[in-house]
Amino acid sequence: MIRLRAILIMAITCIAISKNALAVQEAREKENVKRENVLILMFDDMRFDTFSYRGGPVATPNIDQLAEQSVRFDNAMTTTGLCSPSRAALFTGRWGHRTGLDDNVGLYHSRLSELSLSEQGLIGRAKKAGYFVGYVGKWHLGPQGVKLRGADYVAEVKESKWSRAMRPLTPYGIAANIDRYNAYRLNTDRGQVDYFQEKVEYYQTLPGSYEDTPTYAKVRAAREMLRIAAKEERPFFGVISFDQPHPPYRVPEPYASMFDPEKLELPANHLAKRVNKPMSQEDAFWPWHDVGHMTDKDWLKMRAYYYGAMAMIDRAVGEVLETAKEVGIYDDLHIVFLGDQGSMLGEHGLYDKGPYAYDELMRMPLMIRNPEVEPKSVLRQVSMLDIAPTLAEIMALPDDGVQDGRSLNPLIEQGDNAEKGRKDIALYAYEWYNGAWFGIRALRTPELKFVWNPGDIRDELYDLSKDPVEINNQVDNPKYRKKLLHMVSLMREQLEASQDPMLEKFNAQMNHYSELEGRENSVIN
Repeated sequence: MIRLRAILIMAITCIAISKNALAVQEAREKENVKRENVLILMFDDMRFDTFSYRGGPVATPNIDQLAEQSVRFDNAMTTTGLCSPSRAALFTGRWGHRTGLDDNVGLYHSRLSELSLSEQGLIGRAKKAGYFVGYVGKWHLGPQGVKLRGADYVAEVKESKWSRAMRPLTPYGIAANIDRYNAYRLNTDRGQVDYFQEKVEYYQTLPGSYEDTPTYAKVRAAREMLRIAAKEERPFFGVISFDQPHPPYRVPEPYASMFDPEKLELPANHLAKRVNKPMSQEDAFWPWHDVGHMTDKDWLKMRAYYYGAMAMIDRAVGEVLETAKEVGIYDDLHIVFLGDQGSMLGEHGLYDKGPYAYDELMRMPLMIRNPEVEPKSVLRQVSMLDIAPTLAEIMALPDDGVQDGRSLNPLIEQGDNAEKGRKDIALYAYEWYNGAWFGIRALRTPELKFVWNPGDIRDELYDLSKDPVEINNQVDNPKYRKKLLHMVSLMREQLEASQDPMLEKFNAQMNHYSELEGRENSVIN
């Protein structure tokens, strides 16, 4: 009996020693893992085409300098042209049907109030991996969400103090202003001087200077975060999320008058008539989508103020990066520069964003600075979904389940050749807009774009090689039938791969196009 007890004690001791040894080994492995410092510079509704480094109309020397040191993804696509879903995709690497976040949160009509805390995303994963985590600025994924995921430094995040039980933001004030604009338009002779020299729901000159703006408040907070990070022994993961240049475009001088509206060049699809387009593009889902009161002068002014906002952002970027250099963390800092989606400035007569997939909304700016990699331009289409798996590799973060995106690190290191032979496609989904369902899916190749509108009888097919501004919908053109069916096949593959719950409905509706081709072939034969 005594001998048996001794044997049991020895066995238990051996198990304990083995467990301790394993724990020590895991700790050593963790210590040997190189965890890079990462900073995300994020902007709201920033278009891909405005920067001077891309031949755009705004001089952006600080952003251009960052671009010269980065891998530039010139064909980056967001997942959804809407703030909350695109941000959820950024931080989780998953589609909205997996995370449950497929609409804006906390806004009029929306059924959603937050991204589930079961989705810890990059913030929670970085914290678990031992990072000092800082977050400055816009979150838009639910009240207190950054703090609840463990961020060490939180500043200029208005949601951080909001109650999780708060009611949604309801745009009474915006609606009242739009009513005033419309009333004035209907009751005023066009020859008179417009009383509304500035329509504040579209463009406005702010009092004070740059130092009085919310943008500069975020710069101040970002500088403090970087100074703290520089003194930390832990690796650093930071996010600086600017509200700019989200509409309305409100900036102080000199940015308000930096661009002369009368000298601006307008794109070919500016105020283009929407012919054979889904009915949803005619509806105002947010008060300022009612643009019937906008004059040509208004549209030009709005664009000029957007450009002024971009010039102001460039200044902010320069100040943030200069601080990173001053505190000594810039040289080995990985930097991700991106926008959550684009925005409409009058293309197709549209303002802001809504349930559609035009390039002005679908495309986003993206560059990634890896200080150990030669800068280059990547032309392959990439997705917002790809950022989380990319950073997870760079930061050696713990796995947190399925990732719908792929790591961009091979493209960062090798350029386009890294994906030679891979289909160059990007998938986009617009499930909801503030409580209104659309279920839109868009599949883009470098030459074509197919938009499935399951809640409408009209789908869309654009020949991007001949019609890059997406004016002519070719979906009913028999000459494009084979190309359409090819795009349908590609979209089906993507919906299957992502386990999209809309797949069954997609297959049922797509039979229509196969039947059309059959009838057309029988007529020809």
